[in-house]
Amino acid sequence: MASPSFDTLSRKIETRTARAGIIGLGYVGLPLAMAVARSGFAVTGFDIDPGKMVALDARRSYIDAVSDEALAAEIDAGRFKATTDFAGLADCDVIIICVPTPLTKHRDPDLSFVEATSRSIAAHLRPGQLVVLESTTYPGTTDDVVKVILEGTGLKSGSDFFVGFSPEREDPGNQHYHTATIPKVVAGDGAEALSLMKAFYGAAVSSVVPVSSNATAEAVKLTENIFRSVNIALVNELKTVYAAMGIDVWEVIDAAKTKPFGYMPFYPGPGLGGHCIPIDPFYLTWKSREYELPTRFIELAGEINSAMPRYVVGKLAEALDMRAGKALSRSRVLVLGLAYKKNVADIRESPSLRLIEIIEERGGRADYHDPFVAEIPPTREYQALKGRRSVTPTPETVAGYDAVLVATDHDSVDYAALVKSASLIVDTRNIFNRLGLSADHVIKA
Repeated sequence: MASPSFDTLSRKIETRTARAGIIGLGYVGLPLAMAVARSGFAVTGFDIDPGKMVALDARRSYIDAVSDEALAAEIDAGRFKATTDFAGLADCDVIIICVPTPLTKHRDPDLSFVEATSRSIAAHLRPGQLVVLESTTYPGTTDDVVKVILEGTGLKSGSDFFVGFSPEREDPGNQHYHTATIPKVVAGDGAEALSLMKAFYGAAVSSVVPVSSNATAEAVKLTENIFRSVNIALVNELKTVYAAMGIDVWEVIDAAKTKPFGYMPFYPGPGLGGHCIPIDPFYLTWKSREYELPTRFIELAGEINSAMPRYVVGKLAEALDMRAGKALSRSRVLVLGLAYKKNVADIRESPSLRLIEIIEERGGRADYHDPFVAEIPPTREYQALKGRRSVTPTPETVAGYDAVLVATDHDSVDYAALVKSASLIVDTRNIFNRLGLSADHVIKA
C-alpha cells in the first residue's frame, strides 16, 4: 500500500501544483530550472552567490544556454524566482541538487558541496518531499551520503520522503540538444521514489530512461564520460606517434570515419577541459579502491590527456626554434581561445590555462584572445592568471607576437586574417586545414 506522502506528492506532480527547488544555478541548474518552469511547475532557484541573484533580478542570464528573453518570460509569468535564503526549501515539494563535485589535489572526490547542501535540506526536510541529486559522483553517493544525512532527521526514505538520482547531461554550446530534449536517466530509492522520478522528469523533458537503482544511474554518467576520456586519450596518443612518423592524424581520422560501421571519430586536442571529462572518471577510480580493483584504462587515459599541454608547448618551442630561430624563453605567444571548447565562455579545467602557465614557466610571455572571455576570473589552480584580459587580434597586434597558438577553434575568429598577419601559427584543432587555409607557417600540434 502506498504511503500517504507518496499519494500526496504524486497528485501534486500530476496536477503541476508541486513546487520545485533547484539548488545551484550554474551550467546545470539554471537550464534545468527553465525547463521545469516551462513545463508548468513553479520553481525556486537557490544559490549562495549573491552576484547571480543580482543578474537574475535584472532578468539577465549568465548562462549561454538560457537567453535573457527565456529567463524573463519565466520570471514574469511567476514560474521562477531565485534566492539565497535556503529556508524556502521547506516550501518545495521536489528538491534537486545541482552543485559542483570537484576533485582534491590528490584526485579524491570532494563531496563537500553535496554534503553541505544535504545538511541544508535536512534542516528544512518534511514529509512529502522528493530529493534528487544530479551532481556527478561515484556509485553509492545518493544512498550512502545524501540519504544518510537526510535520515539523520528521523524521517525515513521511502515512506516520509523520497530520494532519487538523475545525472545531468548538459553540453554547453550544443545547438542541437538542450535540457528538455536530452533523454533523462532516472532512478530512485525504491519503487515509489522511482515512480515519482519518472512522473516529475517525464513532465519536464521529452523522454525518461528509468534504471534499477541510484547506483546504476550514477554509474551511467561515469560510463558516458569515461568513454569519451579514454577515446580522446587514444587519439591524442596516436597524434604523437603518427606525428613522429610524418603522418597527419587528422587525415587518418577523416578517412577512417568514412567506414559506415565499427568506427566512431574522436579528435585530438591540447588537453581535456570542462567540468566532466577531466574529473568524473576519477570518481570511479577512487571508489574502485574500496573493492581492491585497478582502473588502468581510466588512469592511463588521464595521464595521456594531462600530458597534452606540455606536448603542445614542446611542439611550439620546436617550431619557434626551427622556423624563427628563437627560443621560447625569448618569445611572445598569443594563445587563441581560453574556453575549453568552441563557442562557449566556459573555462572550467581548460587546457588553455595550463598552456599559458607552461609557456611562462619556460620563460616565454603568453597573452590570450577569446571573444567569449574578456577577463580571466578567479580559479582554484591558476590564481596568478586572474585578471588578465583578452587581447584584440588586430593585424598589427598579431604581427607583434612570435607565434599564435590555437587552443580553441571559436567560429567567430577571422582565421584568414590570422594567416596573413601571424608569422607562425601552431594549430591544435586542425581549423586552418578544415577551412582550406593551410600554409607553410601553420604547424599542427
